[in-house]
Amino acid sequence: MERIESLTQRLAAALSQRPMHDPGVEAPGSDLVVSAGMAWAKLLAEQPARILEQQVKYWGATLAHFAEMQSQFAKGKLTAPEAEEPETDKRFRNPLWQSHPYFNSVKTQYQINAQAMREAAQELDMLDAVDQHRLNWLTNQIIDMFAPTNFFPTNPDAIQKALETEGESLVKGLENLVRDVETHGGEMVVSLADRNAFAVGENIGTAKGRVVRREKLFELIQFSPTTEKVHATPILVFPPWINKFYILDLKPENSLIRWIVDQGYTLFVVSWKNPDQSYADTGLEDYVSAYLTAMDAVEEITAEPKLNAIGYCIGGTTLSLTLALMAQRGDDRVKSATFFTTLTDFSEQGEFTPFLQDDFVEGITAEVERSGIFASHLMTRTMSFLRANDLVWGPAIRSYLMGESPPAFDLLYWNGDATNLPGRMTVDYLRGLCQQNLLVGDGYPMMGHNLKLSDIKLPLCAIGCETDHIAPWKYSWRGVKQMGSEDKSFIMSESGHIAGIVNPPSKKKYGHYAGNSDFSTDPETWQAGATFTPGSWWPTWEKWLQPHTGDLIDAREPEEGFGPAPGSYVHERH
Repeated sequence: MERIESLTQRLAAALSQRPMHDPGVEAPGSDLVVSAGMAWAKLLAEQPARILEQQVKYWGATLAHFAEMQSQFAKGKLTAPEAEEPETDKRFRNPLWQSHPYFNSVKTQYQINAQAMREAAQELDMLDAVDQHRLNWLTNQIIDMFAPTNFFPTNPDAIQKALETEGESLVKGLENLVRDVETHGGEMVVSLADRNAFAVGENIGTAKGRVVRREKLFELIQFSPTTEKVHATPILVFPPWINKFYILDLKPENSLIRWIVDQGYTLFVVSWKNPDQSYADTGLEDYVSAYLTAMDAVEEITAEPKLNAIGYCIGGTTLSLTLALMAQRGDDRVKSATFFTTLTDFSEQGEFTPFLQDDFVEGITAEVERSGIFASHLMTRTMSFLRANDLVWGPAIRSYLMGESPPAFDLLYWNGDATNLPGRMTVDYLRGLCQQNLLVGDGYPMMGHNLKLSDIKLPLCAIGCETDHIAPWKYSWRGVKQMGSEDKSFIMSESGHIAGIVNPPSKKKYGHYAGNSDFSTDPETWQAGATFTPGSWWPTWEKWLQPHTGDLIDAREPEEGFGPAPGSYVHERH
């Protein structure tokens, strides 16, 4: 009890430190509520029978369920009815959800409620398809939030654990909650991984190299060669600045950085600065300038007039802006470009549709005007709610209700090591690219030029991932289709945004589709004409890259520079 009292006081103190955010970043605006209310009123006026039918269906299912349970108790039969089909929802794997009448009743009623809510939302005749999408998404968020597994009295696993440990699991759960709230400055953000299990540069991100340049926005790392000879043309990688670059170097056995170096390439990787409020006025053009500065440095260090560039996620989006600018300037020093899970055509917004409307974007704009940055935990929270059961409620149950420590999982550790975004850059990206889709439409204005995807005419290869929910491969494919190059290839890896890219040949885990260079139709037709190959896409991409790599020369050792990889910027947290 003393521990509980002490922890409760700490929790109250930590919660009091929670910063105030603009309401627009916390929930959809009132316009969506008004739109849904008008749609319901319209349905009530024009088709009252449909609403009555929905209500009768819901209450009929509820009363039938209640009658069944009453019948069992009346007969003294305290076992739940046999399920007609096996339970597929992993939240209800505990046999007690089926065999115990209390838990079975709770689960069944939850499922009845969830189905009724989904049907009610879907049957509203919303005036705007985007509003309908957002309403369906919000409805599913509410359904997930009120799942019985999220509450101690209706979670058999948590109750069993508390009984087995004589309540110790609940105290540890409170300790985990207090730790998370204190760590995140009053925000309730569940830890996905053990923060003490990894140290960048010690047991992850350990590929050897040197920081050869340090600029305001980035450090440039040159990795040490592992072969006597290397291809003359260097490779320069631009990771996303939403997270840290070491996703490409988590462990030696799945490190894309090490694999590229082992194939005989001089590899440079940008490690982005984690911006604080002093970077509030840093915009997209500043990142494009940083790309050009990094290219200047690679050219100076290697004395090579050409390089091959790689951009990952938003790093690839900004690479497309940079290449369009270079094309208009007549700068041809990039031999080829590779895009990892990159969106450049935002005409379809997919699962991000709820977050890319005016109310949410205006909320973010107000937030960054106030604070100067879009804080990393806000971005992480947004991404997490795209997969709420896996990245929010599931970890919260294990940590807070079960009292379990977060796992020592390197990928989840990296996922929690996010960075802030500069205020102006955030608005530039959301308004100019995501909402207005200027790269495809009228052109993105930058540095006196009007940049379009059609300006990009160099050889390019794009890698999409089949189950990617952040940058869906079909949207990525459509962006490549609109680029002006006559020499372009597309590879679709199995799995998602991270696992599909970090997919080493040694694992022999996920296969890939490639070989079809026809961009005249649509993504589905392209996939039907592509060839499936088991295993990693890395060798397929490297085979595509080889014609652009130059002759073999003596390996280049990095200069002394500013210290060993992974550098200092990668350790910054604000």
